[in-house]
Amino acid sequence: MKILFPSFLLFISLINQAYSTDQAYNAIFSFGNSYADTGNFIFLVRGVFPYDVFEHLPYGMTYFNQPTGRGCDGRLVLDFVAQDLGLPLVPPYFPPIQNFSKGANFAVIGATALTLEYLSQHNITNVPPVDTSINVQLGWFEQLKTSLCDTNTTQSCQDYFSKSLFVLGEFGGNDYNFVLSAGKSISEAISFVPAVVDTIRQAAESLLKQGALNIIIPGNLPTGCIPILLTNYASTKKSDYDNLGCLKEYNTIGFYHNIKLKETVGQLRGAYPQARIIYADYYEPMIQLLQNPSKYGFTVTEPLQICCGGGGPYNYNSSATCGQPGVPACSNPSTYINWDGIHLTEAAYRIIATGWMKGPHAHPPILPGYN
Repeated sequence: MKILFPSFLLFISLINQAYSTDQAYNAIFSFGNSYADTGNFIFLVRGVFPYDVFEHLPYGMTYFNQPTGRGCDGRLVLDFVAQDLGLPLVPPYFPPIQNFSKGANFAVIGATALTLEYLSQHNITNVPPVDTSINVQLGWFEQLKTSLCDTNTTQSCQDYFSKSLFVLGEFGGNDYNFVLSAGKSISEAISFVPAVVDTIRQAAESLLKQGALNIIIPGNLPTGCIPILLTNYASTKKSDYDNLGCLKEYNTIGFYHNIKLKETVGQLRGAYPQARIIYADYYEPMIQLLQNPSKYGFTVTEPLQICCGGGGPYNYNSSATCGQPGVPACSNPSTYINWDGIHLTEAAYRIIATGWMKGPHAHPPILPGYN
C-alpha cells in the first residue's frame, strides 16, 4: 500500500489537471452587481458620494489586506472561480486603460437588471444616481471588444469568445429590493420577476450571438435571510419567520425568481444547443449554511449575525454600517456567514464557489466530469 499510495495521488492529480485543461478558457467576462464587483463602483461614484465605505477597511481585510472595492472582507465567488480555473482575478473595467486580454469585470455594486428609466416609470425612484443596469454593462463590453478581437471580422470575435467564460449576474436582487424600499408589497415585487428574467434572457442571447459558448447565469439569494431586510422589515409575529429565522414571505421573491430563471435557462439551452449554459445556485447553498453552520466551519452563535456592523438584533445598523469610521468588524470573519448585512464573507463565498465548480450547486458544474 505504501508503494501504491503515491501513484494513486499522481492519478488523482492528473485527473484534476485534465479537468482544468479541458476548460481551456482564455478569459472571464463578468457582469452583475455587488456580489461580483471588483472595483467599478468606487471608480464611478468618486465625486458623487462624499464617503464610500467600500474604499475603507475593514473591507478587504482578509485576503487583500486593503480595500479593493469588493463588498466583502476578501474574495468573491468570481475570484475563486478565476483562481480555480488558473486565470488571474478578473479586473474591473474602470478605469478602462488596463490589459483585458484575460477578461474584464463590468459588475457594479447596486446594479439592476432593469434600467433606471424603467423603474422610474413604475414609480421606483430610490435608486442609484448612475444607471449601471445590464444593458449599460453590455454597452461597456461592446466598447471593449475592439481591443480584444477584430470586430470587422465576425469570426475573429466568435473564436475569441468561444474560448471565454461569461458570468451573467447575480441580477434581480437589487431590482426587488428597490421595489420593496419604495414601499411596495411583496406581491408587487414579485410582479417584476417576468421583466427582470426576460432582461437577463435578452442579455444572455446577446452574448451567445456574439460567440459565447460557456455562460454562467446565477440565481438570487434567499431574500428573507439577508440581515438588512430582516432589520428593515422585522415582524412581531413569530409565524412570519421560518425555523432558520428568515422571513418566509420575503424568501418567496428569490424562490420565484429562480424558478422562472431556471425555465429561461432551459429555453436558452434548447435554442443554443452548441452552448454550455450553467445555472448557478446562490439560494440552496445559503440555506444549507444557515441550517448547519458548524458543518462548514462557522462557529458564530447566531448564523444570521453579521461580522461587521454597528449593533442591532443582527448587528446591522443603517446609521452605522460597515466601513464607516468607528464601526468594528469581528476579529475572525471566517467564523461568520454574513459580512456586512448584505454580502457574505470570503469563507461563505469559497463554499459556494466550490459548489459551483464541482456541484451540486451549479447545473451542470463549471468543471467537466462532476455531476
